Amino acid sequence: MIKTVTATRYLTPLREGGSLPAIVEAEDGELYVMKFVGAGQGPKVLIAELVAGEIARHIGLRVPEIVFMELDPALGRNERDPEIRDLLNASAGLNLGLRYLPSSFAYNPLLKPPPTPELASAIVWFDAYVTNVDRTARNVNMLLWQQELWLIDHGATLYFHYDWNDYLARSQTPFAMIKQHVLLPFASQIAVADAQLRPQLTSAILQEIVEQIPEPWLGSEKLFANHDEHRAAYLAYLTSRLDAAPTFVPAFVEEAVHAHIQHV
Repeated sequence: MIKTVTATRYLTPLREGGSLPAIVEAEDGELYVMKFVGAGQGPKVLIAELVAGEIARHIGLRVPEIVFMELDPALGRNERDPEIRDLLNASAGLNLGLRYLPSSFAYNPLLKPPPTPELASAIVWFDAYVTNVDRTARNVNMLLWQQELWLIDHGATLYFHYDWNDYLARSQTPFAMIKQHVLLPFASQIAVADAQLRPQLTSAILQEIVEQIPEPWLGSEKLFANHDEHRAAYLAYLTSRLDAAPTFVPAFVEEAVHAHIQHV
């Protein structure tokens, strides 16, 4: 289960991107990168961060620990920057945090040696599954920490949830943007990764993940009578996206394999 901590000290903003995350200290004495529910992109970014991050963790990829973070707007009472003060005031209540990885640095595809084909293929498979548009050479969203590759910033995944019309039909579509993936040149074993990873994401596992989506983040969607139906729709999409007859693989896997072949 995702633990809940209370933010006790705002340290410094991270000004990459438009959501203005920040490094904060929590009551447990740990530092976290806090993603704010009151940011312009809204709570769907936090839902994507939570769901995609926990899926990645379950299939063995490294993701910083994810926590729920309670925020008292009084934390920003003495903040001089009006943009940050407004953000803190708008984010009272439940937010999301990821464990801060001190002394980590952004992955550079020119570094040697490159990731193994197994790891690169697993990450490409995962990103194709969750429709991650944000793992390109311009914005790798991967960190090297303690000589290991860590995945961060999954708020741009699962973009289907901005429009729930025909979401099950869209779950079966390929993901053409995988051709821009920074690790695609090294991902020579995507079909092998599919055979290993897809069986791990059972309906029961995916249900455990989506059931952790907090009710305040779900808000109100016209298509769903209540929050349980809303969570069930996430589960239906994620399950449907994995479905394929025994003789072929999902469209997102075929697209990724084809993209790799074209790249090399």
